[in-house]
Amino acid sequence: MRITIGDRIFNVVNLLLLGLIAVVTFFPLYYVFAVSFTDPTEYLRKSFVLFPQTWSLASYKYLLSTPAFARSLGVSAYLAVVGTACSLVVTAALAYVLSRKRLRGRQAILLLILITILFSPGIIPNYILIRQLHLINSLWSLILPALASGWNVILMKGFFDSIPAELEESAAMDGCNDLSIWFRIILPLSLPSLAAFGLFYAVGYWNQFFNALIYINDASKWPIQVMLQNMLLNANNSDLMADASAVAPPTETLKMAAVIVATVPILLVYPFLQKHFAKGAMVGSVKG
Repeated sequence: MRITIGDRIFNVVNLLLLGLIAVVTFFPLYYVFAVSFTDPTEYLRKSFVLFPQTWSLASYKYLLSTPAFARSLGVSAYLAVVGTACSLVVTAALAYVLSRKRLRGRQAILLLILITILFSPGIIPNYILIRQLHLINSLWSLILPALASGWNVILMKGFFDSIPAELEESAAMDGCNDLSIWFRIILPLSLPSLAAFGLFYAVGYWNQFFNALIYINDASKWPIQVMLQNMLLNANNSDLMADASAVAPPTETLKMAAVIVATVPILLVYPFLQKHFAKGAMVGSVKG
């Protein structure tokens, strides 16, 4: 196919524009990364650092040695692991049941799930419900409201619909009940879908902020995002004192290090699930 001058001009302009957008997007991330690894004395001397002359882990060492920050990391890790596991079990079980055509009232249940996608009860009714369940200051107040997403249930149902019914029939002839079929046949075949939605749920639980801000009053149960917000708003954080004898790095380097620590763990999960991610998400959306 012949490439005209207009096509070449368009390609050049397109590359320049996308390159500019990439630079504008990447620069804040690089600045946060560079400042977090800058030696404290160098940062105090320059205030604005793009290429540190001396790289240092002082901010990370101080930050990770503080009980409050380490505890918030543990809370977020607990939410991500336990919450994701519970959400996958509930979502997969509900989606599998709804994918069985012999279920009575299946269409009515699907309609109710669709209503939850279109309409939300709001902040105040949710808070009243959590308070009536005596879950204020409990980590389960951050797990139970996000236990299952109606949209994810519908997409996973589409994935289960793509599994041939003959597999279940042959397993039933071999003496398997519904629970055994789900565990031994359906779930192993659904690993791409489980990996994709597991990533969705893990990111959501790791980034828990608004619900934690409303339901958690005890600072010892704050997840990492609330702790980070508290750090960014307060220049002097008495909770982040590792040792009275330790010399604290500059506040800005601590903040940048906290941003990196709060971001990197969930980013490291993605490469391990990348091969399943596209397939799991696309199959459910196409077949649903």
